[in-house]
Amino acid sequence: MIATVHTVFRPLLRLGLIPQILLGIVAGVLLALFAPTVASDVALLGQLFIAALQAVAPILVFVLVAAAISAHQTGQPTHIRPVLMLYVAGTLIAALIAVAASFLFPTELTLDLGQVDGNPPGDIFSVLRDLLLNAVANPVSALMEANFIAILAWAIGLGLALRQASDTTRQALNDLSAAITRIVTLVIRLAPIGIFGLVAGTLAESGVQALLNYAQLLGVIVGCMLFVALVSNPLLVYLTTRQNPYPLVFTCLRGSAITAFFTRSSAANIPVNLELCRRLKLDPDTYSISIPLGATINMCGAAITITVITLATAHTLGISVDFPTALLLCVVSALAACGVSGVAGGSLMLIPMASNLFGIPTEVAMQAVAIGFVISVVQDSTETALNSSTDVLFTAAACQARKPYDSINDA
Repeated sequence: MIATVHTVFRPLLRLGLIPQILLGIVAGVLLALFAPTVASDVALLGQLFIAALQAVAPILVFVLVAAAISAHQTGQPTHIRPVLMLYVAGTLIAALIAVAASFLFPTELTLDLGQVDGNPPGDIFSVLRDLLLNAVANPVSALMEANFIAILAWAIGLGLALRQASDTTRQALNDLSAAITRIVTLVIRLAPIGIFGLVAGTLAESGVQALLNYAQLLGVIVGCMLFVALVSNPLLVYLTTRQNPYPLVFTCLRGSAITAFFTRSSAANIPVNLELCRRLKLDPDTYSISIPLGATINMCGAAITITVITLATAHTLGISVDFPTALLLCVVSALAACGVSGVAGGSLMLIPMASNLFGIPTEVAMQAVAIGFVISVVQDSTETALNSSTDVLFTAAACQARKPYDSINDA
């Protein structure tokens, strides 16, 4: 019996991960259309998949960053500084693009949804204060609550302290890092089953009509993210490397963005990005730090989401936004996006904070957050794909600027 099952499914097992995920999507759509009751039941598969990713992501980031820093030898060259500069520049430019798109395609929302539970921050100073407090949170609590800001801070501190440890201790940490990476890789291999459950359950519960009701808002957000991925990010790469950026851009989109789109977790996509960096023959001392770091602070997609929904809310209320205020919103969105992982609810829960710049009541802003949750099926996936692929793109650009390589097309 087992041999028969293996023979039947052997062609599917031979397919790559992406074709398997596409088959899972098609199967989920068909199940939701023809057997919605069964589709609601198989939603458990998607919930288990997301829960597994959320469970392993915090410890993965902690161990990877600590191991990478502890293994770094004094005097070894790295390109972390230019990578960080690209992270900051990319996030600010993404927010500017979101402002321009919101002015070109003003969107009105139907603000009649129920309230969303949560305690959004009041202003940018609250966000900065929360970031500082989160950074010194108890490390055990940080791992339990997925407080990535504290996880990153403790991982950096532990990694620096362990640089003076014995070779055996550092090797043990590296072995632990490799073991956790293998666990995450196994979870990602189960993505087709998880995506099947997510698609079937989502369509059975809310249907496609829920997305169509906010098609323009979703179009502006996704359009901005595509513009960043295909225009502004390649421009930054060109200015850094002075070479044609698109072979590298498409390699990163193909090798990172697709899996990130379906897993919807930058942290869980870290092993995929590390493997892509290895195939690109980048400097291990650079990408072993910049990739986990980028999964926490490089949030250009989040900056777009915060900016577009905030300006759509202002436009709906008839609030006039001048250019200086829009620039301030760009800065606020960029700074807030860096702290998304440390705020419950992700980028959507930072919308009330940005809306406060225009005097929008929190009650109204939380209705915009509710709309954000409706479109998050597509918005969050696209946001994660942009964030995760940009981590590899900017890391490769910084390394290529110092040491050109010819293996992009072979990755």
